[in-house]
Amino acid sequence: MTETIDRIRQELQLRRLTTITDVVYALLLWRMFMLIPRPGVTTGEWTTLGAYLSEYADGLVIIAVGVLVTIIYWGQSNVLLGSLRKTDTKHTALSILQIFFLLLFLYSLRMGIEVEASGGARVFESLAAAMVGITGGFAFAYAAKGRRLLREELSADEARAIADRTLAEPLTALFTIPFAFMGPWLWEAAWLVYPLVLRLLKRRRKRPA
Repeated sequence: MTETIDRIRQELQLRRLTTITDVVYALLLWRMFMLIPRPGVTTGEWTTLGAYLSEYADGLVIIAVGVLVTIIYWGQSNVLLGSLRKTDTKHTALSILQIFFLLLFLYSLRMGIEVEASGGARVFESLAAAMVGITGGFAFAYAAKGRRLLREELSADEARAIADRTLAEPLTALFTIPFAFMGPWLWEAAWLVYPLVLRLLKRRRKRPA
């Protein structure tokens, strides 16, 4: 009887964790939209679209990178939490820690916009993005150990594939760190390596042992 009550509680806790995670991601996207320079709020006077883009190009690209990273992590979160049948205290703590780094990532975006031409701000953003992926990977690794929290229908190969997939985002974020000191555009372009990292991880997974 006690075991059944604990299982029900852990299943309910997983649903609540999924809900709060989705809410945070939705709020992040909304806050990123609010960071976009808007007429009547910023001091710049724009007579053409070209003048607007010229004045705020760096900030707009930072926001675009932030939106892209957030959407990718949101999709990853759906896969990771959707692979579980329940959660427990340790897994929930790791997931909440991931949400903290997600909020820190939003803070780093604002800093990157307001502290122009700062390599340190760009490194902060890359590190925050990497920590979102690292904590998410740790949470799934904990859930997958001994299949303690995984759905029964999820095969061992599928679980390993998901675990490998969680490496792509933090590896990409860490890859961008050296480029942060080479200028904003090189740093922003470095994020485009993500599809290549993802492809290499998939190829490594398919390679016979």
